[in-house]
Amino acid sequence: MKVSISFPPIESKKGVPLLSQNRQFQWFNNPTYIYPMIPAYAATLLRQNGYQVLWDDGIAEGLSLEEYMRKVVQEEPDVIVIETKTPVVRTHWSIVDRIKQASPRVKVALAGDHVTALPQESMESCRADYVLTGGDYDFLLLNLCMHLSRGESLEAGIWYRDRGVIKNTGAFELEHDLTQLPVIDRELTKWWLYGYKNGNFKRLPGTYTMVGRDCWWHKCSFCSWTTLYPGFRARNPESLLDEIGTLIERYNIREVFDDTGTFPVGQWLETFCQGMIERGYNRKVRFGCNMRFGALGRDEYRLMRRAGFRYVLFGVESAKQETLHRINKGIRVSDITEGCRMAKEAGLDPHLTIMVGYPWETKEDALATVGLARDMFRRGHADTLQATMVVPYPGTPLFRECEDSGMLSTKEWDDYDMRQLVMKTSLSEDDVKDLTQCLYRTFFTPRYAIRKLASVRSIDDLKFLWRGVKAVFGHLKDFSAKRRDTKCESC
Repeated sequence: MKVSISFPPIESKKGVPLLSQNRQFQWFNNPTYIYPMIPAYAATLLRQNGYQVLWDDGIAEGLSLEEYMRKVVQEEPDVIVIETKTPVVRTHWSIVDRIKQASPRVKVALAGDHVTALPQESMESCRADYVLTGGDYDFLLLNLCMHLSRGESLEAGIWYRDRGVIKNTGAFELEHDLTQLPVIDRELTKWWLYGYKNGNFKRLPGTYTMVGRDCWWHKCSFCSWTTLYPGFRARNPESLLDEIGTLIERYNIREVFDDTGTFPVGQWLETFCQGMIERGYNRKVRFGCNMRFGALGRDEYRLMRRAGFRYVLFGVESAKQETLHRINKGIRVSDITEGCRMAKEAGLDPHLTIMVGYPWETKEDALATVGLARDMFRRGHADTLQATMVVPYPGTPLFRECEDSGMLSTKEWDDYDMRQLVMKTSLSEDDVKDLTQCLYRTFFTPRYAIRKLASVRSIDDLKFLWRGVKAVFGHLKDFSAKRRDTKCESC
């Protein structure tokens, strides 16, 4: 049986879709590609079990939709699986129908957070044969293929058609043992497509790991992956160390980012860091991860730096305590400033993610968030940031809150792409876009520019700085306002 792990090209004037391995969908004018870990595990599991696997990422390979369709016809896969998200699900429905028209015998499965939240919608809206719900769609895809080729029973969490009637095997269950996952076949999954055009990496080439699924906090009401992962599981630290050793020795990887929703802490983190030091990996590779404010202290950050950590991604979201409570962030504003200060003093590069456009926030509230970000950059406690508009994805507590209270302004899924407001707010869309741009303009303050130039120590630093400048200009274009006379008072 031949199985295609597929990311069909999506042609749009908005830019390149940041689709794979991403919690919050965006269009980028300056392309970036994230290594899709769960599909990569799926491809490896399938090959390990004797299936022929095709890795068809038409987005990262820069194919046109017509070129992609020709490949589908030529390769004649038995099964195609497509990971989808809310803003492009309608486009994927039309692509599924084109695939079925061109190759009627192929079985098409959809996976991802949107179809997990609304599986019947996709079954009714296109000719997809299956929907794989939950975050373990690597295991579910293997089960589906073994069902089709060997007659095995379908696991819980799969929607299908039985003589034209839509049925399902019940709610998905995350009972799979992550320690049973194989080491990802990086050649099969074309790791190089994602090793260079990625803003997370200072030292190239870089790649991703994912030791846990997904976040041990697991309460943020806006996070689309709460739909996929109702709990937290992680492999042991030794398995990640072994994986990093393979990446260094076999692929000459120079930087790794672990995309677990929040990296494990406590004894797990200490064991991992000591292992990085004892094996000497801290001298060969730089490491980054997602982390929560308030989870670590000064000593842990210092240990991480000795272990080769460079980059730590924090979710700020807002500078208003009321908003942090309302989205169940579980932190205080003081945790943000103190966490950034400790991480930076330890020698790490903090990256901040910030959102604007909450329906309950005023413009003054949003300006307070802009002010907090600017202050942290002014003090040198943060290095980079990502600013976005708030989007309530189906399946999340935030979506349910907005739906129940009448705060949604649309259910046109194409609009859920962080380019426009989909919730009712006192701010105009131009106001929100300009606030987002204002956050990115933080990079152009003289003090920040001087500090970054003074920090250049190598050609890697210089190239990273140049890539960052291009990315910022791309983001400014991403959030350009229709009205040109708006200007954030903080700028």
